[in-house]
Amino acid sequence: WLSDVQENVLQRVLQLPVVSSTCESLQRTYTSTKEAHPLMASVCEVYERGVQGAGALAMRGMEPVVRRLEPQFTVANNLACRGLDHLEEKIPALQYPVDK
Repeated sequence: WLSDVQENVLQRVLQLPVVSSTCESLQRTYTSTKEAHPLMASVCEVYERGVQGAGALAMRGMEPVVRRLEPQFTVANNLACRGLDHLEEKIPALQYPVDK
C-alpha cells in the first residue's frame, strides 16, 4: 500500500538486526518443533492455511479502505520513520543481533 520507492517503516523495523535475528530464531524454533512433533505439525499446518486464507480475505476487503486512506497512511509512515531514526540514534543495541 506504500509505494516501493517510498521508505516503509515496517520494512525498516524488520531489517533491524535485533528484530530480524529474533524472527529467525522464532522461525527456527517453530520449524524444529513441527519436525519433532508430527501431531503438532499437522495442527500447525491447519492453522497456517487458515491464517493465509483469512489474510487474503481481509486484504481483499480492506483494499478500498486502504486506497481511500493512503494519504493518511503516508503521513503516518513518514512520522514513524522519523521516530525510528530517533530510536536508532538513541538505542544502539537495535543494530545488533539478539545474541550480542
